[in-house]
Amino acid sequence: MNALVAPTGGKPKRLLIISPNWIGDTVMAQPLLQLLKKQYPDHLIDVMAPGWVAPVLKAMSEVDTVLETSFLHGALQWKERRRFAAVLRQRGYDAAYILSNTIKFALLPWMAGIKKRVGYCGESRYGLINVMHHNDKANPLPMVPFYAALAFPPKQPIKDQLSRLPKPRLSVSDDVRRVAMEEAGLDYDQPLFCFSPGAEFGSKKRWPASHFAELARRILQENPGIQIALLGSAKDAEVCLEIQQMVPELHQLAGKTTLDQAVAIIAGAIGIVSNDSGLLHIASALNRPVFAIYGPTDPDHAPPFSDVSYRFSLRPSCAPCDGRDCPLIHHACMQNILPETLWKPIQPLLTPTVIPPDLEIEVE
Repeated sequence: MNALVAPTGGKPKRLLIISPNWIGDTVMAQPLLQLLKKQYPDHLIDVMAPGWVAPVLKAMSEVDTVLETSFLHGALQWKERRRFAAVLRQRGYDAAYILSNTIKFALLPWMAGIKKRVGYCGESRYGLINVMHHNDKANPLPMVPFYAALAFPPKQPIKDQLSRLPKPRLSVSDDVRRVAMEEAGLDYDQPLFCFSPGAEFGSKKRWPASHFAELARRILQENPGIQIALLGSAKDAEVCLEIQQMVPELHQLAGKTTLDQAVAIIAGAIGIVSNDSGLLHIASALNRPVFAIYGPTDPDHAPPFSDVSYRFSLRPSCAPCDGRDCPLIHHACMQNILPETLWKPIQPLLTPTVIPPDLEIEVE
């Protein structure tokens, strides 16, 4: 590994990470930060990210400063980028790791005069990135090793490192968790289970609302004292309200909490049922028991990493599919994963004296 440049003028040595624009991707990039912190323990790590990703980064112990951006999607915004590049130049980075795959974000470290610029090939970024990695499109890496590979030389096979890669990890203090739960109307001293019924890019990644409702009834019948919170963004409020109408005892928090609060609430949950979404990966990085439902997406590409994790997938032959909705209309890849299938491994969590039979399984 090449040595990084020594600091000048008494400034601390710093590395810059340009974050992905999606919450789940940002969580799965966290092992890269762990690797860099181990390789360069005397460097501070700054992360440049859009505001909606910032709360996740603040739960990463390796991050010193989050530099929030407000760039518009698809817009060059040349003047704004020049101003931001001037800020980066002033902070004095020894290296930049560009996790976003667009040319617009690769421009910033180059404009800031950062000498070492690490990233993947894409959008004709030659010259802007001078430590170039390549991902085999015929056999793409899963998300965690995809980002973690940037910590190693480009020609070093990342598959040799897979067994030694760290897991994504976030942390939230008990005090922060208590405040978030109280603000959301939840009882800190009562057991909490979370549901994340939403997902980006339309309905095809969503487990049916009726299935969530049936599973909630089972949980409440087994443990009437448990709290079940429905989490998500404002875009998920409609489906969460639909579930709450079927099971009024549920706490509908979608669109009512900030991402900071949602992270803290999940940190206190005894388990979470989630579609393939950003909240799934947050729960996994918080090491909560995760029950992950995959329909049209590959469960091997972005799996949960918590110590207790279950993946439910029918692995349909029609997956992956394009568009926001099921192109075959029937949505069988999600409809046919029945509440009973999830109920069986959830039961031990509701009876603390019973140890879950497996720490990680996959249900096909």
